[in-house]
Amino acid sequence: MNVSEAVSSRRSIRLFRPDPVPQDILQRVLEKAQRAPSGGNVQPWNAHVIAGEPLARLVEEVAQALPAGRAAHAPEYAIYPPELDGAYEARRFGVGEAMYAALGIGREDKRGRLAQFVSNFRAFGAPVLMLVHTPRYMGPPQWSDIGMWLQTVMLLLREEGLDSCAQEAWAVYQKQVRACVPIPQDHIFFCGLAIGWRDPDAPVNTFAVPRAPLTEAITFDGF
Repeated sequence: MNVSEAVSSRRSIRLFRPDPVPQDILQRVLEKAQRAPSGGNVQPWNAHVIAGEPLARLVEEVAQALPAGRAAHAPEYAIYPPELDGAYEARRFGVGEAMYAALGIGREDKRGRLAQFVSNFRAFGAPVLMLVHTPRYMGPPQWSDIGMWLQTVMLLLREEGLDSCAQEAWAVYQKQVRACVPIPQDHIFFCGLAIGWRDPDAPVNTFAVPRAPLTEAITFDGF
């Protein structure tokens, strides 16, 4: 698989097969991903990779908090800016509606939408979850570095035939994550990355996710 194929075949997978992922594959991917760029070679990413009983324990810990609704949420950062609007908000809203349409869940089906939301906190059935954190004093440039590292990891997973879903949703339950995983208190918990083998026939894994035309994002000058 070349880089273009990895980019074009990567998508956020929201239903995984239960097949385990061998640790040696993950080790190989993460060792290669250490070549990801970072300003000043700081390499600000840190992560815990969990599977089996530790993952089941985290899922159960969050399940106990779910009935409390938003009262149990305690994110350490704003996942989306409150002023998000225009094309940015339209894209965010559009992909959610496309997902629910693919699942046959209408806007009036609150129970169905809640069930799909809850599946976030089962890592969509993935057998592996990577939990990403970084020292609290790191700034936007270092968070950008973490994003480049995550993209590198996700593309290398595709090279191995694996799939993933980056999940900032886990941030709202950072207290429960910390209860199960020894993230240092002087680190901020950023996100989860669900890892596994996609269910290729699941509608939630096949609906179209459009991208904005290049003219909306990029300006060329001097050519």
